[in-house]
Amino acid sequence: MSIKLTDEQLMIQTMVRDFAREVIAPTAAERDKTKEFPAENLKQLGELGFMGMMVPPEYNGSGADTISYVLALSEVAYACASTAVVMSVHNSIVCESILRYGTEDQKQRFLKPLATGEIIGAFALTEPNAGSDPVRQTTKAVRDGDSYILNGTKRFITTGKNAGVIIVTVKTDEAKRHKGISAFLVKKDTPGLSVGPLEDKMGLRGSDTVDLLFEDCRVSAKDMLGEEGEGFKIAMTGLDGGRIGIAAQSVGVAQAAFDAAVQYAKEREQFGQSISRFQGLRWIIADMAVEIEAARQLMMSASAMKDRGENYTAQASMAKLFSSEMVNRVTAKALQIHGGYGYIKEYPVERYYRDARVFTIYEGTSEIQRIVISNHVFR
Repeated sequence: MSIKLTDEQLMIQTMVRDFAREVIAPTAAERDKTKEFPAENLKQLGELGFMGMMVPPEYNGSGADTISYVLALSEVAYACASTAVVMSVHNSIVCESILRYGTEDQKQRFLKPLATGEIIGAFALTEPNAGSDPVRQTTKAVRDGDSYILNGTKRFITTGKNAGVIIVTVKTDEAKRHKGISAFLVKKDTPGLSVGPLEDKMGLRGSDTVDLLFEDCRVSAKDMLGEEGEGFKIAMTGLDGGRIGIAAQSVGVAQAAFDAAVQYAKEREQFGQSISRFQGLRWIIADMAVEIEAARQLMMSASAMKDRGENYTAQASMAKLFSSEMVNRVTAKALQIHGGYGYIKEYPVERYYRDARVFTIYEGTSEIQRIVISNHVFR
């Protein structure tokens, strides 16, 4: 069943589409080259209300539903995947986790400036030896009076360098395994927190990815997010929303690659006619169109379930798994249709192909999604 969009949802989609294509897209290739963080894009998205989309108005948010959010995020990803990944982590994981688990004081201090884009949020779960298996993390927090002392290293943290606040998961009780993990809100410039060098990545190069190093980093007990031992639950709940965000990014990038391939096929002539007349190519385009539409429906279905307050964990994993693998197939085909030109940086499909590659890896690999889905099936 196709979801009928409301007038408000259509208005949001149109507004973001116009903004993304006029303001964000023209500088995307340059950002890919220079690795410059899209601070100005994010500032303007914040002013337009897109950095706290699902946050209620009393905390400076837009109070939009998940469907409006994924429509907006897809449009940003269509224009610039680097800007979209920052927007996604910020909205899906950081704002949502504070909204759900934060105290009133934390919402006033952190959620309000996050929702306007005044500060950007990051989420630090992964470690050098703990990616897919968060129970293996070794970053620790030890109680000391009315604060905790944090020690450890977090790896591959999106926006780690440019974030104003970071949700950090730590071990507070080694013996309790996943129930011994807690979460803290750590402000930028907290003594004992240092940022490693920028990773030199294959794609999403305008989004910074760094190590975060905690060396006797003192954080107030009132900055613990949720209760002690709730960190694993907070992270997993946040990742459910984040996975819908990855599906939205995948749909946006795939649509951009598809549109570029269709346009190129119409203009390119071989053997005395437009290559869009060749059946072989038309069938490739047809398959791409079907895959993008299927991914979009999975994304919308997971979003609708979330908006209705249903358990959407399996649906989010299905949307993430299918969409992230779809965008890798679609960008590869779009590049192939461009022939030699697809391999040249002058054409954007080369960037789409590189940007898409990480989507099957971050926020839970395809393999982890298959575990989540199969556990759901066999439970």
